[in-house]
Amino acid sequence: MTEFKTVKLRNVVLGEGRPAIAVPITGKTVDDIVSQAQEIVQTATDLVVEWRIDFFEGVEDADQLTAAGKQLRETIGDVVLLTTFRTKGEGGELSLDDEKYFAICENVLVGGYTDALDLERFHDESSVKNLIEKAHQNDVKIVMSNHDFDKTPEEDEIVSRLESMKALGADVAKIAVMPNSVEDVLVLLNATRRASLSLQSPVITMSMGDLGKVSRIAGEVFGSTLTFGTIGAASAPGQVSYDHLKQDLADLKLS
Repeated sequence: MTEFKTVKLRNVVLGEGRPAIAVPITGKTVDDIVSQAQEIVQTATDLVVEWRIDFFEGVEDADQLTAAGKQLRETIGDVVLLTTFRTKGEGGELSLDDEKYFAICENVLVGGYTDALDLERFHDESSVKNLIEKAHQNDVKIVMSNHDFDKTPEEDEIVSRLESMKALGADVAKIAVMPNSVEDVLVLLNATRRASLSLQSPVITMSMGDLGKVSRIAGEVFGSTLTFGTIGAASAPGQVSYDHLKQDLADLKLS
């Protein structure tokens, strides 16, 4: 069997031990962003900060985005930074065409402040591949993602989407789905286990909302390598507070 390939982001290793915890920053202004970042790093530094740039009011201005990113990096120091533009269709704040979406992603890469970039799976594939290549040239890891806020696809479809992300060159494959029943949560958990074994590289999965909360704390058992908690504002339904999440993960630690 192929050896499992972990992904190292500064002091965080995805795919080794307990799932890492990512905490979102959703500020609209630089002051808001810095304030949220200060609160986070005063609470913990052994985590991943996810900067949701689709909330930032200057996101479409390359100079403003870079300046804000560098200020955020200065604030969080050596804490891992994942930068994410979530489009409206996948639960984000703004609707952009592919040209603008990829332009913003490239601005992030050349800014030199992020450790990883979230890249949505279902955009033009040639543009996706080109951006992955540019990310790797800039020593930035790609977390490729897909989000369904309405339903949970069939188990085979979830696995197929995650496998396609790896095939395109993603370092980490991520999917989040909405359960409409307990059975949907089980579908997501089964798909997570299958994908973790077939990809032999880190996957991130979650079932959203209250029904899916169990998926956010059971990653070590089923194979999801990162979960999202909150210190302040949440960025998706069902996120658990960082303090509770850290204790839950410790309680479920595999010996």
